[in-house]
Amino acid sequence: MKRFALSAAAAVLALSGGLALAAPAGAVDCPSGEFCAWENANFGGQRANWSGDDGWWEGYIADADSSWANHGISGPGIKDHVKVYEDAWQGGDMTICLSPGQEVGHNAVANDRGDSHTWAVRC
Repeated sequence: MKRFALSAAAAVLALSGGLALAAPAGAVDCPSGEFCAWENANFGGQRANWSGDDGWWEGYIADADSSWANHGISGPGIKDHVKVYEDAWQGGDMTICLSPGQEVGHNAVANDRGDSHTWAVRC
């Protein structure tokens, strides 16, 4: 009986491990405490990530952002929302604002418009 229980437990672990490996990584790849933007919808393609404000995004992600994740740290008085802007140095219109923990696989209005972002207390 003990041998059967060990075999059954091993089978369950093997099955669950296989399922975990088969699942797409997606926004899980965004490190804790950071804001991430991907060049393709549904968290595909090259990713950029930041822990602070950035007034001028790198060339590969500037005007090429298609999905976003806010994995920032939240708490009272902490700037934990992320505002993305269409121009450098937080200029122009805000294209999208993400609450703490929010992940957006695609947004037609914000798509391919981001050039800078800032952390804020609210949207």
